[in-house]
Amino acid sequence: MAKKSSQPVPRKPRTDAQRNRERILETAKEAFTRLGADASLDDIAKQAEVGPGTLYRHFPTRDALIEAVYRSEVEKLAAAEGKFAKTLSPVEALRAWMLLFVDHIAAKQIIAPALNSVVGGPSKIYEGSHGLIRGAIDALVKRAIKSGDIRRDLDPFDLLRALIGVAHVASGPGWQQSARRLVDILVTGSRLAK
Repeated sequence: MAKKSSQPVPRKPRTDAQRNRERILETAKEAFTRLGADASLDDIAKQAEVGPGTLYRHFPTRDALIEAVYRSEVEKLAAAEGKFAKTLSPVEALRAWMLLFVDHIAAKQIIAPALNSVVGGPSKIYEGSHGLIRGAIDALVKRAIKSGDIRRDLDPFDLLRALIGVAHVASGPGWQQSARRLVDILVTGSRLAK
């Protein structure tokens, strides 16, 4: 006779609870982008069309909300790899993901002051994101190499370094357009010589 586990099986969140959570995250991202870490949580709840109790049930502290916003953005970036891989050619999927990564860097720069307010600083938050981002670009590059679209000696992390470098060096006005041009240069330079 099998022994029953005394621990309850976690339930999947209700659909309306999941929608509320997603609305709170999107609204909080916009608020932290505009106003920084001190954005009013009550205003975020009101803008998300939920009560303060609902916000605090999902995110008991400001830090929990800031971390969840950042993690949500990283998860969307990582998930885009699969979507692009299914709908675009290997090299175009890599290019589309790299352009999305430029947008991610821009959002990260805007929300950085809020992330810096989190106890322990942003490095704790960024730890988990590295694996997701690395996995996404590794998969895209491997797929493009396998298809014969790009060089076999390409290191996926070199592409990330180049884009991050542009963001840190040229974070003034217009850096995003420069980074988008760099994506095309990197993709063209990664192709096999014909």
